[in-house]
Amino acid sequence: MRGNGKIAAAVLGAAIAVSAGTAAAQQKSEKTGKAMSSEVKRGRYVAQTSGCNDCHTPGYPQANGKIEEKLWLTGDKLGWRGPWGTTYPANLRLVAANMTEAQWLARARNEMRPPMPWFNLRDMTERDVLAIYRYLRFMGPAGEPAPAYLPPDRTPNPPFVQFPAPPPR
Repeated sequence: MRGNGKIAAAVLGAAIAVSAGTAAAQQKSEKTGKAMSSEVKRGRYVAQTSGCNDCHTPGYPQANGKIEEKLWLTGDKLGWRGPWGTTYPANLRLVAANMTEAQWLARARNEMRPPMPWFNLRDMTERDVLAIYRYLRFMGPAGEPAPAYLPPDRTPNPPFVQFPAPPPR
């Protein structure tokens, strides 16, 4: 009987471990209620810890990151003006909805206007860049497109952040 007790305990332990693993894998999105795959969860984590929300989610820094996930990465109307003109943080949820993985990777590897730290995307692993894409696709399109880029000779409507010209060399 003792041997059977050890077997039963081992089976029970394995069942609990499998159950716990399934529960973790079944983490659901607050927005969609759908279970997130491990790659989608990774994309959520990478986007959150890489500062994507800081610009691409309205009010995120001001709210100390306490913005509902359903609003994440929907772009912003806050302009960033400098010698390059005025750029606006893109609605990444709409952008990703209209791109293939290959197009997303190509965009992530190319230079972008300031203040986007495009070099951070360039230096990310392909797995991380694709994980962000999969998270965006999982969340689905939401919000409206960001305002269009304005050349340096055009003054944007407020609100915008004014960057000084770079110091002379």
